[in-house]
Amino acid sequence: MGILINSERIVRDVMVVGASAGGIRAVIHVLSRLPANLPAFMGVVIHRGNHSSSNWSEVLGSKTKLRVVEPSDGVPLECGVVYIAPGGCHMRFEHDRIALDGDAKQHHTRPAVDPLFASVAVAYGNRVVGVVLTGGGHDGMQGLLDVTMAGGLSLVQKPSEAEHASMPEYAIAHDHVRAALTVDKIGDALLSLSRGEPFPIDDAETPAAND
Repeated sequence: MGILINSERIVRDVMVVGASAGGIRAVIHVLSRLPANLPAFMGVVIHRGNHSSSNWSEVLGSKTKLRVVEPSDGVPLECGVVYIAPGGCHMRFEHDRIALDGDAKQHHTRPAVDPLFASVAVAYGNRVVGVVLTGGGHDGMQGLLDVTMAGGLSLVQKPSEAEHASMPEYAIAHDHVRAALTVDKIGDALLSLSRGEPFPIDDAETPAAND
């Protein structure tokens, strides 16, 4: 028997995605499922080397119709735009603008996933969808918990599909994750949620079913 997530039909128009090892490929798959007129804005954090100065927006935007940018501090947030955290900066969404800072590393990295997720939980509450994809370690677990506690929805990549399962597995073990999905299905879910529509999942895709 199937389950509906977002049966409340809340418009979830603030989306945040976190990943580490294998994350570029996973994020590209998610973005490829989304249309140019997505009625939401998205923040993406992928762990990168301490000295990485490469602009990843072209790579991540190569197979999506969405506009993908590495933003500057203070840039206003716009629907239909994906903001990828630049190297060496934590990225937050505050007061409908991008906030970048060089605060201390979290989980041995900067940018880290948790600062972005925590900021949107405070600023946007139940409008948020948080997604943790492939990666080692447990960055994103606390951020997903913040999203859940604020009334948002938490999703993870299906661990058996992830190149590195630690981040999604840790989130499942320590958070109220609503569903563990393939990257293609995550993309489809984000589109439905941005429109305030419920999204059907299988019983097996609910982490609680495996407790």
